[in-house]
Amino acid sequence: MRVGREQRILSPHPRMDALDSLPPESVQILLVLFLSFLLGLEREEHKAAEEQYAFGGVRTFPLIGLIGYGTGLLSGGQSTAESLGLLAVAGFLWLSYRHKLETARPAGVTSEMSGLLTYVVGALVYHDQYWIATTLTVASLLLLELKTVLEGLARRTSAVDILTFTKFLLLTAVIIPLVPDREFTEYLVNPYKTWLVVVAVSGVSYGSYVLQRFAKGRGGVLLAAILGGAYSSTVTTVALARESARVGRPRLYAGAMLVACGVMYLRLAALLALFSRELVVRLAVPFLALAAVAICAGWAWSRGAPPAAEAAPAPEPKNPLELRTAFLFAAVFLAMLVATRFALVHLGSGGVYALSAIMGVSDVDPYIMGLTQSAGSVTPLDVAANSILIAAASNNAVKGVYALVLSRQGAGLQGLALLVGYAALGLVPLIL
Repeated sequence: MRVGREQRILSPHPRMDALDSLPPESVQILLVLFLSFLLGLEREEHKAAEEQYAFGGVRTFPLIGLIGYGTGLLSGGQSTAESLGLLAVAGFLWLSYRHKLETARPAGVTSEMSGLLTYVVGALVYHDQYWIATTLTVASLLLLELKTVLEGLARRTSAVDILTFTKFLLLTAVIIPLVPDREFTEYLVNPYKTWLVVVAVSGVSYGSYVLQRFAKGRGGVLLAAILGGAYSSTVTTVALARESARVGRPRLYAGAMLVACGVMYLRLAALLALFSRELVVRLAVPFLALAAVAICAGWAWSRGAPPAAEAAPAPEPKNPLELRTAFLFAAVFLAMLVATRFALVHLGSGGVYALSAIMGVSDVDPYIMGLTQSAGSVTPLDVAANSILIAAASNNAVKGVYALVLSRQGAGLQGLALLVGYAALGLVPLIL
């Protein structure tokens, strides 16, 4: 009795001692059973929902997981033995799929692939790859449970969308590693940074492009203006002006043009944040203020439109990831970089400001992105920040002219007044 009492005193937590005495493999076996049971449970629910033959369930999948773990344990983790075990399991799964082909039309192979994955999960647990095993299981469960959602997405995704995304991968994952990351010539041209700018601008436009395609026909004119402003405020202003000439409702479309121009400042702030911390620190407050003023004022102005059936503009956004467009942007970007350097050296800051005003006639993205690369080295920060404000304001004034020329029924005059006034407001930070 005394010995037992001493043992109880020395071991106040006998349950902890019992757990410590368990072999370490027990935890692995429990994890294999848990992960494979989850896969089997999902397949069991799928089998119960269908009347035709389906492979496996809450017993079969844990057994397959244990086979994978046991094969790794017996072979000492040798890849040859584990591969042979995988082939053996695949043979039984092939028999199941063959039976399914003979008894059911159509016959899917999802359950059989899940069985193969379960074997791999068991082998991974033996190799102490717990995070990978758990992640694969969770990812598989998401893919299996989101079948309806994923199939609906596939039906809504066209071949054009897939090709566009493939081009985005080409611009980023394929081309970027091939571009040299060093500076050339006296203008400090860096091909790697140049292509990063192309990818960033194209990526922002691509995000808006995708949202516009999914929101096409929904959300009305103001939503189209917001998404279009993130894509290209100039293109959006032209589209809204043309649509107003067909539909009417001048206040609605003039206000939407102003909203699109306000979103442009948010787009520029995001791009500046990616490439020049110094510039975004100087311009973040005025850009956010200008964006807020335009979006709120444009919304308020459009609310004054007489009630009618609102029709969203129906321009098809141009794919921003065309390779020809990307290379053209890169060429214009480099030209603007050289022109800015030339103007600064030979004409001083006044020449750069004049160049900024001229650049507002066209797309200002290449010019502004060029300033992010030269700011602080070739171009003084104050000059670069002021030049960006001038270029953006000039671009807004030019868009007012586009609105006047392309619109009718009052939208042109209202758009011109709003955008020219907004351009003047965009110059106020220069004197503050």
